[in-house]
Amino acid sequence: MTSEEKPKPKDPMKGFRGVMSGTLIMEAITVALALPVVNKLGGGISTGTGWTVIAVAALLIVTCGFVKRPWAVPVILGLQVVLIALVFWLPAIAVLGVLFLAVWLWLLWLRKDVARRMAAGTLASQQQPQP
Repeated sequence: MTSEEKPKPKDPMKGFRGVMSGTLIMEAITVALALPVVNKLGGGISTGTGWTVIAVAALLIVTCGFVKRPWAVPVILGLQVVLIALVFWLPAIAVLGVLFLAVWLWLLWLRKDVARRMAAGTLASQQQPQP
């Protein structure tokens, strides 16, 4: 690399995708840990509620591979709505949906703030180092 070539600036959104994937994994683990509650209070794991919880946990894990895609965020928010909709069958699962919906809304607000700061050129990674 010559002295005239500048290193590529870091992409803060790439790091944000890692945060999104990590949050999806944590949510999948939390939802899967609710299966004993479904077994005890929701009529069993082999019921519709149990299979729905298992499917949502699996979809959360699968969605980790697609966080780059523009449709990933609506899918993630849709999965939160599914969890909240379980309030009629198992309120404990709906509480998880509400809590993680709040987390996702906060993360999306952070992403919007980083994008705004990137456009303004005020991120620390965009500043020139002092000699």
